[in-house]
Amino acid sequence: MPTQRKLAILADAAKYDASCASSGSTSRNSVGGKGIGSTEGSGICHSYAPDGRCISLLKILFTNFCTYDCVYCVNRVSSNVPRARFSVDEVVQLTLDFYRRNCIEGLFLSSGIIQSPDYTMERVVEVARVLREEHDFRGYIHLKTIPDASPELLARAGLYADRLSINVELPTVQGLQALAPEKDSAAIKRSMARMRVHIDEARGAAHDDARTSVISLPRSLKAGRTVAPRFAPAGQSTQMIVGADATSDSTILQASATLYGAYRLRRVYYSAFSPIPDASLRLPLHQPPLIREHRLYQADWLMRFYGFAHDEIVPVGTGAAGSGMLSLDMDPKLAWALAHRGQFPVDLNRAPREMLLRVPGLGVKAVTRILQTRRVRRLRADDLLRLHVPLKKVLPFVLLADHQPGASLDAAGLAARLAPRAVQCDLFDDPIGAAAAPTLSAPLPTRPLAPSGAPSLSGAEAPRKERTLAWA
Repeated sequence: MPTQRKLAILADAAKYDASCASSGSTSRNSVGGKGIGSTEGSGICHSYAPDGRCISLLKILFTNFCTYDCVYCVNRVSSNVPRARFSVDEVVQLTLDFYRRNCIEGLFLSSGIIQSPDYTMERVVEVARVLREEHDFRGYIHLKTIPDASPELLARAGLYADRLSINVELPTVQGLQALAPEKDSAAIKRSMARMRVHIDEARGAAHDDARTSVISLPRSLKAGRTVAPRFAPAGQSTQMIVGADATSDSTILQASATLYGAYRLRRVYYSAFSPIPDASLRLPLHQPPLIREHRLYQADWLMRFYGFAHDEIVPVGTGAAGSGMLSLDMDPKLAWALAHRGQFPVDLNRAPREMLLRVPGLGVKAVTRILQTRRVRRLRADDLLRLHVPLKKVLPFVLLADHQPGASLDAAGLAARLAPRAVQCDLFDDPIGAAAAPTLSAPLPTRPLAPSGAPSLSGAEAPRKERTLAWA
């Protein structure tokens, strides 16, 4: 099979892997003519780092042949899809060729299981080894590892990859047993624990190396020392499928909180279940709304950066969508604030940072600027405007030197005013809200509309997309 045809099949098969953002790795480059690649430059496409950089990765499977029969997977052994398989040299050459053409900055490599987990993992690790050792590739490499592979292979993978990930697939052990009986939840957790130990040891060794130095003679420069190898410097991540079973959002967030606490994951990615050809009757007929995936990412952000506990965000037995489900009509932070109006208004000139982070409309950067500003003066509404804070969302929940919310905090229509329903417009819809399409004599809307066929709200780009849609 021609390499171009293989690439078309295996790149398309890799689209279901969401955990491919590149961030947190060590800085490397080929300045001075040494090696090839960089982890620092700006790319041309698809993944976004937390600092906003656009990172382009060659995202492929080594093969979509698989001996497993996971019900939700399009590449399962019983699936009737075109199959292909790369050789190690083909993946290496594709990566180098795409990089030299300035198309990518790194490689995201996953694979179906062929022959055995060890054999498959050995092939995946060999790609990374050849790139690093034989071609001195200094770009970003993310390897999707296989839990059933030997610990020695997982340890080798961390020496060549910037980030490693093991998919937990489903939030509960019962869900995994029902839809992917050949996968072992205990083996997945053991592999995550081993990775955490290796990552912690490497970080400790690098920290000790940075603190110590060898002085050969008085007034001499520090003697050069070998830098301790970093094991997966960008850490490890995982991915959950949302909507393939009846698991509630509260259970999903509880599982994520456990993974963050026990294994220090960098990210948990949420992937809305997508119907596949020839699907099993055990799977739902329709995919869940993409806004649910978006709300889970927002809730995940609250746990990681805003100090919320998972059981605060979705108390069991509440929620408009059913027991333990996030509201689809408003973001979880606003939903929490409206459900706890007794803790508001918050005095922005006196409240601690932890409480400021719970005010709807205030992000981490805005809170930091508020704390810096109030050291020298009392905050007023004009100050929030200069800090680019959304006043419409913030003012009902805060006290300022020149503002008190009064009865607006208890207004019955506050939720509808702060969280209007987002509407995906068609090409001829009136963005102002008129029911009928514009007539020939009326001017057509001039604001940019979302492209036809664009997805709703999902993944890392969802907040930006929501702002695009909200004006309608």
